[in-house]
Amino acid sequence: MSVLEQLTPPKEGNRIEITDGRLSVPNQPIVPFIEGDGTGPDIWRASKRIFDAAVSAAYSGQRKIVWFEVFAGEKAHRSFGTWLPEDTLRAFQHYVVGIKGPLTTPVGGGFRSLNVTLRQLLDLYACVRPVRWFEGVPSPVKHPEWVDVIIFRENSEDIYMGLEHPSRSVEAKKLIEFVRAEFGWKVREDAGVGLKPMSPFGTKRLVRKAIRFGLEHGRRGVTIVHKGNIMKYTEGAFREWAYEVAREEFGDVTITWDDVSKHHDGKVPPGRLLIQDYIADVTFQHLLTRPRDFDVIATGNLNGDYLSDAVAAQVGGIGMAPGGNISDFHAIFEATHGTAPKYAGLDKVNPGSVTLSGVMMLEHMGWGEAAQRIIKAMEKTFKQKIVTYDLARMMDGAREVKTSEFATAVIDNMG
Repeated sequence: MSVLEQLTPPKEGNRIEITDGRLSVPNQPIVPFIEGDGTGPDIWRASKRIFDAAVSAAYSGQRKIVWFEVFAGEKAHRSFGTWLPEDTLRAFQHYVVGIKGPLTTPVGGGFRSLNVTLRQLLDLYACVRPVRWFEGVPSPVKHPEWVDVIIFRENSEDIYMGLEHPSRSVEAKKLIEFVRAEFGWKVREDAGVGLKPMSPFGTKRLVRKAIRFGLEHGRRGVTIVHKGNIMKYTEGAFREWAYEVAREEFGDVTITWDDVSKHHDGKVPPGRLLIQDYIADVTFQHLLTRPRDFDVIATGNLNGDYLSDAVAAQVGGIGMAPGGNISDFHAIFEATHGTAPKYAGLDKVNPGSVTLSGVMMLEHMGWGEAAQRIIKAMEKTFKQKIVTYDLARMMDGAREVKTSEFATAVIDNMG
């Protein structure tokens, strides 16, 4: 592959290609991976063993993933002198589908989030996070089994674009003066300032993907989550643009709550996907008290970040929450938690987030049989109360195991 300058791709395997508007996945696809910082190597090694075992078992050795290590974060900085080498971006672009562990991001100063950078540079506009409960996993709520939600978070806009300047900087002063002179906006002179762009283009492609997912997977409805009662021309516009997509592109298979309540006695007609909207703060409350009201959620960048972590807390924490950053075809699946550096190298932490992200990856590739092998094996393992320390400390009668031992238990339970 001539586009790579420093990395050498595997000699075996073939790239996933995009053919006639769909993924074409060979029997030995090359999949780039970043093992991650901190606990990343521990959870990646465990998860990779599970992936390989599931693929081998599901397809009787006829298929296998050819792994290709690429670099970002601390390992990249040590080896190449940069936190995100160009070859890493080129590899993800060329091979279409990849997976990564957690990467270091400092709070405050320093470099920007590598996760956000990867999403923006590769235009992975949808952050998709399915959250469900596994029987046996401890939870702080009475009915974690009521949680089964897929969050579609817009990835390319909102305040996560990083269009901001620090307090008292020349740039901040210029922007403050400009908005005062042009719009009469009063902003304190010592304020840090930023922009919050949200567009019809960015909103509609995200909502379009959420609605298509709901239709293809037999879900009940899509809830548009926003703070449009306060931010009318960004969050409020997100709501209006979302309804436009549903009405103009999916009008024959969707129905709004207003229509349901006025013309169908509050009952969604068969064959229709319900489209409704909730204010963000109300959504937080109802996800705790009435999680069964939510199925697929489509929301902006910041709201989606909060919501996905909050709902994950109900099913065992972000150690059990998978995620994928997806465009129309390209995708990078990732752990949704941080690097937990104090546990690095201890073979201690829960690999669930990366493992379940790999399940999403396999499903994205069309390898659903392998994905289901992992899900069923994890369900069995949790019922046996074989768990890592984060879950064991909240369970009675748990058998606490190391990261690698948890992987072994899951593989044994593939049976």
